[in-house]
Amino acid sequence: MASGDVRTARAARRDVVPAILAEFGSPERLREAAARLRRAGYERIELYSPFPVDGAEAVLGLRRPTLPAVVLACGLAGAAAALWIQWFANAWDYPLNVGGRPLLSVPAWVPVTFEIGVLGAAFGAFFGLLARTGLPRLWHPAFTAQGFESASVDGFWLAVGADDPRYDPVRTRRDIETLGPRRIAVPEQMP
Repeated sequence: MASGDVRTARAARRDVVPAILAEFGSPERLREAAARLRRAGYERIELYSPFPVDGAEAVLGLRRPTLPAVVLACGLAGAAAALWIQWFANAWDYPLNVGGRPLLSVPAWVPVTFEIGVLGAAFGAFFGLLARTGLPRLWHPAFTAQGFESASVDGFWLAVGADDPRYDPVRTRRDIETLGPRRIAVPEQMP
């Protein structure tokens, strides 16, 4: 790719509005606006509110979360690792026959196996949630939109990003204006 092509690609990327945000007065209006946009064909809609909005998952068509499967897999992996380490240490690497106890004494290993399984599940839940939600997010283009700070207090915001297949800056803004938002904001461009 020639240097002129790179500059053109960067300029084109700067000209694209990253998202169009709209603030609504209540969670019901936000949910209704998201439903209307979904019916209009928009797929990548994000909702921002100070508390969970009932029914938002169904309106947005969100899939069932994969976090429980990750937690189960990490818990089972932790328990299996604990059993293997105890077997290796007690029955294979340094076997001691003390008082006639068997080398493979699974009942004696249950407490440690359980605790390491719980620890593995806790790590899976913590790091899986951070990875899935993209946290810690120190900066996002939406944070620069005028008035967006109300999303953590009393504002109900909807965003349609440029990554939506139906996104067109003019048409999307017109579609959002028909929903009757309090205000429409566009985030500043990334440097």
